[in-house]
Amino acid sequence: MLRLHLLRHGQTDASRANRFSGEMDPPLNATGLAMAEAFAARWGAEKWAAIYASPLQRARQTAEPTAKRAGLEIQIEPGLREIAYGEWDGRLEAEVEAADHDRFKTWSEHPGWNAPPGGESGAQIAARALAAIQNIRARHAEGNVLVVSHKATLRVLLCCILGVDLDEFRRRVDQKVCGLSIVDWKKAGPMLTRMGDVSHLPPELLAGDGT
Repeated sequence: MLRLHLLRHGQTDASRANRFSGEMDPPLNATGLAMAEAFAARWGAEKWAAIYASPLQRARQTAEPTAKRAGLEIQIEPGLREIAYGEWDGRLEAEVEAADHDRFKTWSEHPGWNAPPGGESGAQIAARALAAIQNIRARHAEGNVLVVSHKATLRVLLCCILGVDLDEFRRRVDQKVCGLSIVDWKKAGPMLTRMGDVSHLPPELLAGDGT
């Protein structure tokens, strides 16, 4: 059986501030680096078949401590990158809601089928992210595989796995920074066995973790 460990990257200054951070590439801040180390302390000794990450540095930095403990190279999977926010990338969500109210309302009500201006819809994210998972499954029929990605991308993936309408990915699926979800790929199909788990993080890293 293949067991996918779907991990959101650790905290960045952008996630702490609730700033749209899609194609922009902020590094982990000090708290985020500590989160990556805490995850590795808990999960680094797992018998990993492979470790995959988005090409963005915040995902790669989160994967690095676990990869080091496991003695594995991080494999980059472009389809795991974060949603493209287009014109909104780098801006505070509250600022966008106020300054671009109509387009923000259209997107936030139906993000599965609408996109930020110049960005991606949930359906577009699903197409590339599911293809990335299919590539991983083709390479690994069994074992533990770590996949480090991003908030919106993981929310969309989990909606697809659970059969939840993509319009609900922002309203029905939580994915905290450095939160872990686990999916077992059985003969009957995928089963979610853990969602958004942050039990590997000490209390001081959970305080004020942003979005």
